Amino acid sequence: MNKLTGIIGGAAVAFTMGAAAQAQNWDMPTPYSDAIFHTANIIEFAADVKAATGGAMNITVHSAGSLFKHADIKGAVRGRQVPIGEFFLSRLSNEDAAYGLDSQPFLATSYEDAARLWAAQKPAVTALLAEQNLMPLFAVPWPAQGLYTNGEIATVEDLSGLKFRAYNAALEAFAALAGAAPTQVASPDIPQAFATGQVEAMITSPSTGASSKAWDFVTHYTPINAWVPKNIVVVNIQMFDKLDADIQAAILEAAAAAEVRGWEMSAAEAKAKTQVMADNGMIIVEPSAALMEGLKAIGATMLADLQATASEEAKAVIAEYQGN
Repeated sequence: MNKLTGIIGGAAVAFTMGAAAQAQNWDMPTPYSDAIFHTANIIEFAADVKAATGGAMNITVHSAGSLFKHADIKGAVRGRQVPIGEFFLSRLSNEDAAYGLDSQPFLATSYEDAARLWAAQKPAVTALLAEQNLMPLFAVPWPAQGLYTNGEIATVEDLSGLKFRAYNAALEAFAALAGAAPTQVASPDIPQAFATGQVEAMITSPSTGASSKAWDFVTHYTPINAWVPKNIVVVNIQMFDKLDADIQAAILEAAAAAEVRGWEMSAAEAKAKTQVMADNGMIIVEPSAALMEGLKAIGATMLADLQATASEEAKAVIAEYQGN
């Protein structure tokens, strides 16, 4: 090896070691398993960030609540235990109704309506999260929520008395107005809850229905398209602000791409997972006019109740959305 080669080789090693020493490594907790499209999208987001920064920013995704349980993720990011995380947006509806409007029954029931609602909702959510030192990076919807039961549900009255799985305050209220008995059950616990009789019916997406193998414990799926709720990815503002500007830009660019990709994945997921349930023996039944009339009446009651007590931010979002 000649002297020049040695100098160049030494410089290259020193540069590599310097770059490695300066690399940022972020841990990212998410609530759902790798089999869920939300997680797949986030893994791709992390890969995009790493590629765009040449390895200067590495985001390690900890899925299925393995690092923090779902209920603790937002607090972990706020408290700087981790810089970034994902959670179900309407879990925060008890803090402000503006967070939960995408889970308001029959307010937005299609992807087109959901996109309009998010456009109206995002500024309010961004301002509310900023008060807690958090910034949204992107939000991706689940497929529209459908009804899972043993036997066909022809009218709202058929839900009366059923033990009903709930995952947020809106769904608890919805179940109560339908005459059902709401019970909080997290997504990973759904099969056990049905097996033990803790719940007898639920409203959730085809994604969760397929991943939980709903055909093992219910017979019917009715696509009532009750609402189109979202997961949101947030970052701690202080930790984000410490990053170099080029890394910040790479994260924001990857986040924008992840949002677009995630909405496309969700639409494909709705069709594919409904077919999975049918292939495994579930009966897919279109909702009757009487059922939809009763469900929409509950939705109208809930929206009126919400507007009577909601924050000014939430009322403004609803007004903007309904005015568009």
